[in-house]
Amino acid sequence: MADSLVNELSTGIVILDDDIRVQFMNTAAEDLLGISRRRAETKHLNKLAPTFGELTELCGRALAENKSFGRELAIPTPQRDGSELELAMRVSPLQDGAKSGLLVEMFDITQRQQLDKENKLATQHGVSRRMIQQLAHEIRNPLGGLRGAAQLLERELQLPELQEFTQVIIREADRLASLMDGLLGPGNQPSKRRLNVHELLEHVATIAESESPRLHVGRDYDPSLPDLSLDRDQMTQALLNIVRNASQATDGRGHIVLRTRILTNAILNQKQHKLVACIEVQDNGPGVPDEIAETLFYPLVTSKEAGTGLGLPLSQDLVKRHGGMIEYDSVPGHTVFTIQVPLTVESS
Repeated sequence: MADSLVNELSTGIVILDDDIRVQFMNTAAEDLLGISRRRAETKHLNKLAPTFGELTELCGRALAENKSFGRELAIPTPQRDGSELELAMRVSPLQDGAKSGLLVEMFDITQRQQLDKENKLATQHGVSRRMIQQLAHEIRNPLGGLRGAAQLLERELQLPELQEFTQVIIREADRLASLMDGLLGPGNQPSKRRLNVHELLEHVATIAESESPRLHVGRDYDPSLPDLSLDRDQMTQALLNIVRNASQATDGRGHIVLRTRILTNAILNQKQHKLVACIEVQDNGPGVPDEIAETLFYPLVTSKEAGTGLGLPLSQDLVKRHGGMIEYDSVPGHTVFTIQVPLTVESS
């Protein structure tokens, strides 16, 4: 009866003897650690997996001092092929007559950390959106005067070849005005249609390679990824901003990998999605500097002398319009920006 009740708990429970050998594991612990109770019983904790060393040390300390200790541990678990599982652990001494042992409680905090990360990115996006709209408003105001001045100048010029330059000014002013209108708009109505994301990535790769001939762009595509419902222009711009950043980070001479995958049962923007398209842009540059790592998606934040700091906030905004989100992980020599977009976006 007691075993049945413990097996109903969502908290992982492991009971160890004073030699730190497993006496009992409930179902939640089996799921978390990827090890069956039958296989684990009577085995030393270190024998289950060499990576349990830190947990074993915590158990030894609890026995020696007869105190409870808690800690958050990153444990590579067997069923996850070496990927790290973030667990909150509490180890408490047990006394049953002359026998002593340990009670280990474990909680999976990976999902909580993911939600915290998403909330932080969502807050950054809200602030960025307001700042970008203010900047767009300030930029748009003088564009009308610039265009008008170019038109007046064109009337005074007699040579057609000189008038071509004023036409360039007018066209660019119109293009910037259109861009500013898009930034000032509500930003939640992309013009979607079914697209092959690999075709978009090839288009972006062609642009990046033409801009930096010494750049090497590798591909690691999942051919099973279905067509996505996307706004071609918006998603192309979002991808291009990220790939250009990767190219600039490697001085146009590095190695970039474009990768696609499908995630199942993933949480995105605090919603559970059965299928999520995952697009990664990986580079071998020096990584994101520590001083801007926490504010990277804010406008005007950049480590480049000639950078504007608008590319990543704009990309985040464009991806958010599709119900998705951009995240990143970075260490020197290995930076990955990940765009996640649900395969089916629920209507709000």
